[in-house]
Amino acid sequence: MKKRLWSVFLVMMMVFVITGCGSDKKKSSGDEDLTKITFVLDWTPNTNHTGLYAAKEKGYFKDAGLDVDIVQPPEDGAEVLVGSGKAQFGISFQDSMASALVGDDALPIEAVAAVLQHNTSGIISRKGEGMDRPKGMEGKKYATWDAPIEKATLKQVVETDGGDFDKVKMIPSTVTDEVSALKSKSVDAIWIFYGWAGIAAENAGLKTDYFAFKDIDKVFDYYTPVIIGNSSWMKENPETAKKFLSAVKKGYEDAIKDPEGAAKILCDAAPELDKELVENSQKYMKDQYKAEVDQWGYIDPKRWNAFYDWLNDNDLVESKIPENTGFTNDYLE
Repeated sequence: MKKRLWSVFLVMMMVFVITGCGSDKKKSSGDEDLTKITFVLDWTPNTNHTGLYAAKEKGYFKDAGLDVDIVQPPEDGAEVLVGSGKAQFGISFQDSMASALVGDDALPIEAVAAVLQHNTSGIISRKGEGMDRPKGMEGKKYATWDAPIEKATLKQVVETDGGDFDKVKMIPSTVTDEVSALKSKSVDAIWIFYGWAGIAAENAGLKTDYFAFKDIDKVFDYYTPVIIGNSSWMKENPETAKKFLSAVKKGYEDAIKDPEGAAKILCDAAPELDKELVENSQKYMKDQYKAEVDQWGYIDPKRWNAFYDWLNDNDLVESKIPENTGFTNDYLE
């Protein structure tokens, strides 16, 4: 409780600085009549975020009467910033936001759109070392964050494949570059999102094996990442929330139709990114944003609830998460 309150205080101070610096820019650009929205990322800019940058660059936000600032996250992630009301929207993940939904200091946040329709995360390893399936992780070094949900997920997929989870060598993760970590053999297996780290390995010419968690057990086809919003603010400003998501939807649909153009927009917004990685990742991501559904952002209640039921059944949350908690499709078109 104290840690989260302290995080909220630090976040408030950070946003005070951000919004204070941004106010002059707004006045000088003649956008006084636009509604100010702060959107906080989960990490540095990447192809999970392309639709946001496309919506900003192409004027979709401005056309909707919005002035959107995209900011970097605090150490504790976007949940605290959005939950404190200092940002209206942000990026989170169904697994990591679970603990913020229940307990005495639960945050007023909920997912309002799925950035991707399916969980593209899994385990990457050097090719030919037997880790193309979970059982092959026995006796191998896995870089762990030592998070309860992470370890429970890995335990279930290993055991579902007939393996012994206790034989997996868990070492503290210091990985900042998956390709370098695998090449140096400091670790054997790493949890990644294939659309970024997997593509980076391909670009580097590193031959790898990979399995996706959702292919082992459907319960792990949860929503990651998602756009979250402040529940209280959205109830008070439903039309503004809908306008925001409508503009974001246009941005992601553009990224689906024109991945090369979308990649350029992202690189222009974040020139420190590797251009080849962004371009190849964008080609991969265009088929992930909507996948088989007609509506970008739609969250299937059955899939959402199935994962939280699994968390409940395995005592991985402080309190039981009630059905249909933490998400809504009400603000989508």
